[in-house]
Amino acid sequence: MSGTDGKKLFTDLKLYGLPWRLFLFFFAVIVFSMRFQDADGNGVLAVDLAGLLALCIAIAGIFHEIGERLPIWNSYIGGGLLMVFLGSAVLNHYSFYPERYVEAITVFFIGTGPGHNFLMFFTIFLISGSILSLNRQVLIRSFLGYIPALLGSVTAAFAFGIGAGMLLGVDPADVSLNYVLPIMGGGIVPLAQIFARTTGQDMREYYSFAIIIMTVANVMCIFIAALLNRLGTAMPSLTGDRKTLLRGAEDNIKKMDEEAGYNIGDLGGAIFVTLGCYALGGLFSKVILPTIFGAAIHELAYMTVFVVILAAFGLVPPSICVAAKRLQSCMAGTCAVVIMVGMGIDVNLALLLSAVSAVNLIVTLMIVIGAAIGASVVGYMIGFHPIDSAITAGLCLANRGSSGDVAVLGAAHRLELMAYAQLSTRVGGGIVLVMAGFLFSFLM
Repeated sequence: MSGTDGKKLFTDLKLYGLPWRLFLFFFAVIVFSMRFQDADGNGVLAVDLAGLLALCIAIAGIFHEIGERLPIWNSYIGGGLLMVFLGSAVLNHYSFYPERYVEAITVFFIGTGPGHNFLMFFTIFLISGSILSLNRQVLIRSFLGYIPALLGSVTAAFAFGIGAGMLLGVDPADVSLNYVLPIMGGGIVPLAQIFARTTGQDMREYYSFAIIIMTVANVMCIFIAALLNRLGTAMPSLTGDRKTLLRGAEDNIKKMDEEAGYNIGDLGGAIFVTLGCYALGGLFSKVILPTIFGAAIHELAYMTVFVVILAAFGLVPPSICVAAKRLQSCMAGTCAVVIMVGMGIDVNLALLLSAVSAVNLIVTLMIVIGAAIGASVVGYMIGFHPIDSAITAGLCLANRGSSGDVAVLGAAHRLELMAYAQLSTRVGGGIVLVMAGFLFSFLM
């Protein structure tokens, strides 16, 4: 880059559309307000919605710009979204954020109290938009074919993990119970509860190691997702438009967008349909049919099914479907980078470092790779794009639940595939939890 080009770049640099000087001014104000203590010993910056969003946007804007401009990182590692995730984790590790803000951000993004869990709000709009944007034929084919892709992912994860373990002298039963199940299961807490109920031992004996392995696998999934995205850029035949899973479905979405318009009222209708399906999912998950064959069914899994039913039977007008797709794009484009700040703060780097050993890293990596390869191969056989199938049916089954789904799809620039990621997390994770009961009985 010549001196003139560098000067022009520096002069024209914008963050969130703002001139860099103006952005840095407000960045300094926000950070100073967070660090400066009032008479009660608390940061001046409020921990309400406005204050937390201001802080997250300030942090996200800096790291996102660095990630998008840093050579090699921007092309091969994961770009701005992954830089925001890791940068936030590092800042938290070195106590940049006062504990008051760490707690508030964590509760805001993934908390379970009233008015909390922005991640859930974000996710449900990604789910509805990704499903309603598909026509009936593509919808049915893609969702019916998804279970085999999940089974292929689980099977290959066990095979790759056990194979790597045998080469390193780790017992296959140990690999299956202490590595594969935590990585591929539907949550460490229910898995530890199944362990305690089946073996009669304290669930903490299982939980303490399983949470470490799951956390390591989650980070690996994020990086592999970024590498797969790069592979898709280099070899377009292996992927689609990053918005669809089934090969040949891209034209259907384009046709729908061209034929159906929408207005502000339609956006309201799309919001109401989405929230209504979410409420119906909660009703089934908590009251009407909380378990199926003994396995608990999450509200997002039910919500996904209900949106699929509405779309498959054509009960939602085309203009509402287009509006839902626009809402999804808006969420993915504006909220994802901010959510990555919360996801990064939620990562415990000290916990990750405690698991650094050759055996743990190699076995975990092979399980994650196996999950991606199994989903890719089976997905290709049933008509999916292999890279997209590897990311959704593979990596989103091996990651850390909903927060992991956002991080993995964000790193892969495929947030529009959230509906499939949630099927992996909820349905695929549920399948593994059922398997866990049998494995704990026969291998312990």
